[in-house]
Amino acid sequence: MDKIKIEKLTVFGKHGVYPEENVLGQKFLVSLALYTDTRKAGLTDDLECSINYGDVCQYVKQFFEENTFQLIERVAEQLAENLLLRYDLLQKVDVKVEKPWAPILIPVENVGVEISRGWHIAYVALGSNIGDKKSYLDEAVEKLKNHPLCQVIKVADYIQTEPYGGVEQDVFLNSALELRTLLYPEELLRLLNQIEAEAGRERTIHWGPRTLDLDILFYDDCIIDTPTLTIPHIDLQNRDFVLLPMAEIAPYFRHPTLGYTMQQLLNRCQTL
Repeated sequence: MDKIKIEKLTVFGKHGVYPEENVLGQKFLVSLALYTDTRKAGLTDDLECSINYGDVCQYVKQFFEENTFQLIERVAEQLAENLLLRYDLLQKVDVKVEKPWAPILIPVENVGVEISRGWHIAYVALGSNIGDKKSYLDEAVEKLKNHPLCQVIKVADYIQTEPYGGVEQDVFLNSALELRTLLYPEELLRLLNQIEAEAGRERTIHWGPRTLDLDILFYDDCIIDTPTLTIPHIDLQNRDFVLLPMAEIAPYFRHPTLGYTMQQLLNRCQTL
């Protein structure tokens, strides 16, 4: 991806662990790599098609002057998040914050923190088979829309499906959505679990009835297998109630391990 670079922007801020740092302040050096598609700006010579690095510099200066943090790790994290939320064309940002006058009582030229943060695409399955199913799904979508670090891009039509897993229970209402998010996978999982809990979800019977079920199907092209999270979601290739909505909103998204698109997986599932 193309990038716009800002090197060693000098700003003043009151960030540090020691009280005098928060009062007297000191100089910081900020370097940024702004990842964006510059093709249209390069062809049209139109600043509106790119990210105005002058505006970015002024914003960074304002950010350092108006906030006070103890750790430069926090400074870098919050600055990266703010920039990604502020500039629509920004897909990813590298932030380097250097502290030339770090009070460590040992001669040192510089200390600093460098991070990379960006938007991620996740696909989430939704399901409910207790009570007002549509309301539970609608509420989950709204809560994700209203979360400051999430943007709901597409929501599949709600479909009625038979229960999966052999437990006798009511029919389900299922869907899936495409989510643009700054949350890491484990953070997104915690958010989804919180939304489930707020809907009264109780995990008493495996594959049993539930007011709301939210599962991460994919997160970019990541392959994750931990005690708490498996991505891609296990066995989704055999579940038409997952593949039907996925084929609606992302028919050409390719499963990172199986190599088939969602539409291809749906076709295979329906012929079994």
